[in-house]
Amino acid sequence: MTVKTLAIASDHGGVELKSTIAETLKKRGIEVLDLGTDGSASVDYPDYAQAVAKALIDGKAEAGILVCGSGIGMSMAANRYPQIRAALVHDRLSTELCRQHNNANVLCLGARLIGEATALDCVDTFLSTEFEGGRHEGRVAKMSCSV
Repeated sequence: MTVKTLAIASDHGGVELKSTIAETLKKRGIEVLDLGTDGSASVDYPDYAQAVAKALIDGKAEAGILVCGSGIGMSMAANRYPQIRAALVHDRLSTELCRQHNNANVLCLGARLIGEATALDCVDTFLSTEFEGGRHEGRVAKMSCSV
């Protein structure tokens, strides 16, 4: 996946991991659009999922990363938008598959469930894995339809 700008956000449960990921991406030369949060005060994760979704929809970023305690809430909130294909991953294989088969454009991570090294491996895999297309294209198109 070719990404020049990546939108990233977290709730209070994922702020530390989000910061680590953002710094790693900046060192790789990727422009990071950090949409918050920046502290430990309790916030509502759907607001941050919406911010990342809007950045992708508006063309301000080519991909996104969302981090919360489990990653579940962020993935559910982000997938409310027909243009978003957010995937909650836990390891390299689930990350490869979300890109190869589902053309995921938002990576969701659970800061309380995976360690920093695994999270960074998932980020690297997300950015380096291409969508296979072919038999998967029709299935992905069905996910982008609004009812």
